[in-house]
Amino acid sequence: MKIAVVIPCRNEIRNIEECIDAIYASDLPVDSRLIVNVVDGISNDGTLELLESLQKKYSELQIIRNEKQLTPYAFNLGIYGTKDADFYQIIGARQIVSPNYLKKAIESLQNDSNIWCVGGKVTNVYLNNESKMIAQAMGTSFGMGLGNFRTLHESGLVDTVGTPMYPAWVFEKIGYFDEELIRNQDDDFNFRVIKAGGKILYNNDIALKYYVRGSISQLWKQFMQYGYWKVYVNKKHKAVTTLRQLVPPLFVLFLMLIPFFFLINPLIGFIGLSFLGIYILLGLLVTGKIAESVTEFNRIFIIFPILHISYGWGYLKGIMTFLVANRKPGDKYKKMSR
Repeated sequence: MKIAVVIPCRNEIRNIEECIDAIYASDLPVDSRLIVNVVDGISNDGTLELLESLQKKYSELQIIRNEKQLTPYAFNLGIYGTKDADFYQIIGARQIVSPNYLKKAIESLQNDSNIWCVGGKVTNVYLNNESKMIAQAMGTSFGMGLGNFRTLHESGLVDTVGTPMYPAWVFEKIGYFDEELIRNQDDDFNFRVIKAGGKILYNNDIALKYYVRGSISQLWKQFMQYGYWKVYVNKKHKAVTTLRQLVPPLFVLFLMLIPFFFLINPLIGFIGLSFLGIYILLGLLVTGKIAESVTEFNRIFIIFPILHISYGWGYLKGIMTFLVANRKPGDKYKKMSR
């Protein structure tokens, strides 16, 4: 049995060695062979030199150059790098998998032929206070919506996972990652899995540590891109891939229409404000449960509308661009926000 691990990477000198060490320390099925393909997006912080030194320690560590420096290309280049593998595991450069992750994921796939994809739970390690607060907000159903794998505490079927393993035949059946999608390429691929008849399992018994970086200043751009590209995915499939994606754009439309509600009838306007009040109250209640200080409370409370409004605004821009104007994605939305 051959297992290929694909690691998209660019300027990850701080975490890449721990990531690779954890992979090679994994418990593996009997008679299995492990190959790690690090797909480097032309790092310039010393990452490449570190990887070359690690090749002396791990003979089956391969470095693949990603000239285009974009995620979907990294995924595909890593898969192409070991064409004869039986299983492909995608791991981020800041993700440190538990010793049982690979073995248990393979067992899940082998035990049920209806499962085409498996992923586990994430334990966040925060690199700064802002990343901590962002991750806390994104770990709630209020922040990310019901059914999101980030908010689950029990194993079950989901529509996507963050650190997936696939059997090789899945790529033969439905193709590879869509290189036109700068964002949402994983959601697109997993939608194709479900559309083709497969199931995606969130396995709460396997886990990984994730070094969270990020800032509130980048959050708006990042989630606006998510919303924008989600519409492009929907257009490709001629379908809405998940119902929860519709909530943010509807929320933004609702906010835009509140002044017009008052013009129509003041009573309708006040009813609209009451619904906005419910949203604010829910935000206060959820924030109160996770904030550890007054400062955190104020910051986390602001993160929720940033998540919702930026995604919703990007989604509406996507509707205007892709569905109304029938145009291709704009260049500024192809630039990565992280």
